[in-house]
Amino acid sequence: MRIFVDKNVIEFTPETPQESADLEVMWKVVVDCYGDNKKMVPMGNFVPGHDKVARFHIEGVQGGATTYSPEHKAAEDCTYYCAVCNKYMNVNAGNAVPMCCGKEMEPMD
Repeated sequence: MRIFVDKNVIEFTPETPQESADLEVMWKVVVDCYGDNKKMVPMGNFVPGHDKVARFHIEGVQGGATTYSPEHKAAEDCTYYCAVCNKYMNVNAGNAVPMCCGKEMEPMD
């Protein structure tokens, strides 16, 4: 996928059939024919050479099901948060630690 930035306009040019299909799905999620278009906001950070993925959250679109760590359990009742997108979850002692943005959420101090 080629990405071209011209001031406040970003162009995505798919280079494979799969990228074209993915861009079509993104377009259908973000664009509403009735004018209620969604905003994409950055999640976390992107450092060239360090990060391989830039993530964006689409405002107003419900996220998928929460997944949980297969190996870590909460030691006590605690609130966990995602340092990338700032999502919060209350977890009871003994329950699995929730995962978000590709990693385990962190307990709040």
